[in-house]
Amino acid sequence: MNDDDRKPATRTVTAGRRAEWTQGIVSPPVWRASTILYDTVADLRAGGARDTHHRLFYGRRGTPTQWSLAEALTELEPGAHATLLYPSGVAAVNSALLSVLRPGDELLLVDSAYDPTRNFANGLLKTFGIATRYYDPLIGAGIADLIGPDTRAIFMESPGSLTFEVQDVPAIVAAARARGVVTLIDNTWATPLGLPVIGMGVDFSILACTKYVVGHSDVMLGSVTTTQAYWDALRSVSYQLGQTASPDDAWLGARGLRTMAVRLDRHAASALRIAEWLKTRAEVARVLHPALPDCPGHELFVRDFRGGAGLFAFELAGGGEAERAALIDTLDLFGIGYSWGGFESLALPVDPARHRTATRWEGRGPLVRLSIGLEDADDLIADLDRGLAAWRAARG
Repeated sequence: MNDDDRKPATRTVTAGRRAEWTQGIVSPPVWRASTILYDTVADLRAGGARDTHHRLFYGRRGTPTQWSLAEALTELEPGAHATLLYPSGVAAVNSALLSVLRPGDELLLVDSAYDPTRNFANGLLKTFGIATRYYDPLIGAGIADLIGPDTRAIFMESPGSLTFEVQDVPAIVAAARARGVVTLIDNTWATPLGLPVIGMGVDFSILACTKYVVGHSDVMLGSVTTTQAYWDALRSVSYQLGQTASPDDAWLGARGLRTMAVRLDRHAASALRIAEWLKTRAEVARVLHPALPDCPGHELFVRDFRGGAGLFAFELAGGGEAERAALIDTLDLFGIGYSWGGFESLALPVDPARHRTATRWEGRGPLVRLSIGLEDADDLIADLDRGLAAWRAARG
């Protein structure tokens, strides 16, 4: 079978396992290195003069352990050229943006973006003389009206990781390409298994691999996958910033990747079942899950996505912070903490209104975000039932 004919789930198992990296075992081992030794001075000089991607040069440039995971992630994005790894998803986002933006440029950033991305735009990018304008997640082709003479890049996140609006990625890409504007997307929610964005024309696909790639809540890791047109700039900026992921973390990421397709299927199926159950509850005003017909952008989800994920939110039908806290504090199977995508379920109070500037968040009640793990869905539903009972009791 030709590698190009393999389905995405198969690629999560087979990709990045070159014979020279595995050396006869199933997975590449952990190659830890700082110094790389050369036989002669001539070899040392030659090493610095050639392309050091996938060639041993210095530990910061990588070893087969990092290259294996990077190559596997590239193979999950048809049309991509290469991938770089980073010590976190935030580092991946920021490095990608710095590789395309210069003083005087403007960035169009989706209003539903992950908060650290907003902080970077409002902080360091601003001090560098790079302006940011926020746009409605549901703007679609209308983004063409926002593109100005200084607009250099458009950053998307679909769905948004707090409020779950689905963006019209093809329409935004078409408007950007017509004006020579670079497109980037935080694709952590869907992963390339659910939304292969490079094949849709996006220039940069960014993952917080900490989430579904790793899958076990024990590693910080990020990645940027891009096309040949932007690869040299991304690599140059990343090397200058000293960005690198440790071989041990890359190995754990590669181990997680091999089961990501199976885990995502379970996360998605359980999450949708729980979301549909929550919709039947009188205590719940609204459920924000892209697979539900009343979620903003649902028709785009049906059109563009190949699969779902385990992260969604629901709004309570009244009450305030104390009542929401009573619900979350009562839960036994849901941990309280940041991040998501691990094997364990999480519940988090979120307040999107304070993160919006281009659009106004019209909430109907306190919002709770759930990351559905790999526990039995019936047990999670029973746990949430107890939580809703605690919410009712707190309301008196």
